[in-house]
Amino acid sequence: MSNQQRKYVPHLPSMQATCELNYARFLRVLPDCDTQHLAFEFTIGTHLSYRITLTETARYTTTLMVEQHNASTPDYLKPSMQVRLYHDARMAEVISSQNTGAFAPSYTYPNRNMRQRNEKQMVNQFLGEWLQFCLKHQPTVTSEA
Repeated sequence: MSNQQRKYVPHLPSMQATCELNYARFLRVLPDCDTQHLAFEFTIGTHLSYRITLTETARYTTTLMVEQHNASTPDYLKPSMQVRLYHDARMAEVISSQNTGAFAPSYTYPNRNMRQRNEKQMVNQFLGEWLQFCLKHQPTVTSEA
């Protein structure tokens, strides 16, 4: 079997570490993550705005929608992702990005949807980078009920 035909196998320890870091970052970014339908606006600079909306809360999980708001950028270029916080495991995982549905652990490549072999890992790393950016730039946060 050649290298191109080998199936990608996710590295579970690094995926778990990414999800654990993202959970810790969310706890630092959000002052309250257990009230359903609560929304937080983050403004960084004059033209960059994000909104985190708590869409579902349960005893052990919280589901969030993270979206960029910018009038001058077309919708298809604005990052959006649905994230689930697992409070018992202390992990945060992207469950959907850009309205594309749930992620498989890995994909064959090439594929019909042109997803990367490690797409799930990559979107969770992007979430971590975005949360780190928010923490570094100390966004102005306003919450809405």
